[in-house]
Amino acid sequence: MPNILAIETSAELASCALLAGDNVIVRSTPGVRSHSQSVLPMVQELLKEAGIALADCDAIAFGAGPGSFTGVRTACGVAQGLAYGARLPVLPLVTLEAMAEACRAATGADEVLAVLDARMGEVYWAQYRFDGGKWLEVLAPALSAPQDVAPLAAEGLRACGNGFAEYADAFAGKPFAQAALPGIVPHARELALLARGALAAGKGVPAAQAQPLYLRNKVAYTSAERQAINQASAQASAAARAGT
Repeated sequence: MPNILAIETSAELASCALLAGDNVIVRSTPGVRSHSQSVLPMVQELLKEAGIALADCDAIAFGAGPGSFTGVRTACGVAQGLAYGARLPVLPLVTLEAMAEACRAATGADEVLAVLDARMGEVYWAQYRFDGGKWLEVLAPALSAPQDVAPLAAEGLRACGNGFAEYADAFAGKPFAQAALPGIVPHARELALLARGALAAGKGVPAAQAQPLYLRNKVAYTSAERQAINQASAQASAAARAGT
């Protein structure tokens, strides 16, 4: 069984998980502004708890988005830095699919609509079907106003995501929003589980080729964002070379 490190910072909750054989151990911390400072300490704690070094991992997964522009870039930068220093492949994974996996674990649903708050009056959303031991895209990740979310009708469809809490009025009265689970957000725990199949399917890429998934354009980083991302990546690379 592979050892896979997963990093998720696309939303308010930063989390890291380590899939070690059949076990998944996790760490998390709130506060998007501190994500770049919180990830490496969590990684070090996970490796210490598992009793392994970063070099013992088979891959590093990260939440590639959609999500916070700075958050997904931070996760990508840290994953790239760690993977480059340790000579490991990187697995960019879709955050909305991780939410679907969390919904399936909570409800047993095989048809899931994931809706994530995108701020600025918009949501990221996608529809998935679990079939043959893997998730299939029914509707690919999209960005829209909450009232424009339009899943395809499917028996047993369950919805999840903080978009339902943030834009409750827009979703009021819509059948697919009934019994939605608003507490589900992207988490490294589900990324680690999804990463096992992604690695087996040969979806790992070299560190330099890993890229976030952006659905909303942004012209440029602020100087503070650029500094935080670059610092996090550099620290990750140094930590990897030092054996974390």
